[in-house]
Amino acid sequence: MTELYTYGLLVFTSFFTLINPLGTMPIFMSMTSTLDKQRRKQTAKKATLVAFFTILAFAFSGQILFDFFGISVNSFRIVGGVIFFAMGWDMLQARLGNIKHADNEEKIDAYIEDISITPLAIPMICGPGAITNAIILMEDAGTISQKTVLITVIAFVLLLTYLILVGASKITDKLGSTGNKVMMRLMGLIVMVIAVEFFFSGLKPIVLGMIHP
Repeated sequence: MTELYTYGLLVFTSFFTLINPLGTMPIFMSMTSTLDKQRRKQTAKKATLVAFFTILAFAFSGQILFDFFGISVNSFRIVGGVIFFAMGWDMLQARLGNIKHADNEEKIDAYIEDISITPLAIPMICGPGAITNAIILMEDAGTISQKTVLITVIAFVLLLTYLILVGASKITDKLGSTGNKVMMRLMGLIVMVIAVEFFFSGLKPIVLGMIHP
């Protein structure tokens, strides 16, 4: 049971920091500023649901992709570590992702309907870091209990993301510009630590295999 708690804590910490709903809040508010409260809530709900099913799809199909392309889990860990580190570095510098969102003249009805999928769900919520994390953690989940914990915690993190986005205006006002930057830097530091762990956990078996073939 203790092992499941430890695994669940790892899943929660990694996904919450990589999805970074607090860092997504300012972008979400700017992109939905022309929507009323109900439409904003519907947009947040659709975005988190799409992100949830996308993460699950990659988590369960990850091994199939590995076998099809001849990719090893350790190689993916190394690449994932590099991606995490780059994301963590940007977060540490309090820079938001390079997400294109429409200018005033481009805010047409079709765009407003689709923003919940792109770019809110993908790649803001379900970015390369979250996808890589899902594949690797599902591969590491050796039991049904661990897989259940993984899916449950992912759903919980995305529920928190939905609640944070819905209450984004109040939370952003309370944290302020400085508070948001401090929170993003703290999350960036955690992501970079996770990146180093992933990188060397993938590099060590490869190096050992080269030394002792």
